[in-house]
Amino acid sequence: MDVSAAVITLLLIMDPIGNIPPFLSILKSVPVERRRLVLMREILFAYGVLLVFLFLGRYLLRFLRLEQETLSIAGGIVLFLIALRMVFPREGGVAGEPLEGEPFLVPLAIPLFAGPSTLAALLLLQQNSPGDNTSLLIAVTIAWAIGGAILLSSTFFYRLLRERGLIAIERLMGMLLVMVSVQMLVNGLKTLLRAP
Repeated sequence: MDVSAAVITLLLIMDPIGNIPPFLSILKSVPVERRRLVLMREILFAYGVLLVFLFLGRYLLRFLRLEQETLSIAGGIVLFLIALRMVFPREGGVAGEPLEGEPFLVPLAIPLFAGPSTLAALLLLQQNSPGDNTSLLIAVTIAWAIGGAILLSSTFFYRLLRERGLIAIERLMGMLLVMVSVQMLVNGLKTLLRAP
């Protein structure tokens, strides 16, 4: 497995730059002295969810009797829809209505950091390189660490890039993710058509 390609794919899907505005908005109601602690806790929760899917995901696929082609095609479609939302954002964003008080697991860890598309991509990467969990663990850890570092520096990035800069970067990442998702879809269809 190409670790760097897996890291880039996971980072594009996690979209830490695009998640800065919703993270800051959700953390607004949290006291300033607790914000960093809450953010670190949520990032650690997200890592735990990613690890659970990394180590138990293949058993879930076996239980559901899903083929690699099915996962590749479905993953491509889901990623394509996520990418379209990044390029053409909708009102309210992923998080929906802001919550009162301190967030716990939802919506920061799940679905903003470790969302369904990230988990689907993780399962797909695992299917594409069976038995290579070490490389995938390294890729997940690197992508998670970079994404977490960006989110921990969210106020700095917000001051540096402002709202328009963040939107421009998110749309660029969305365009890259469109290409990744189309390639996943094409790979799944190729494999399916070649099957006897």
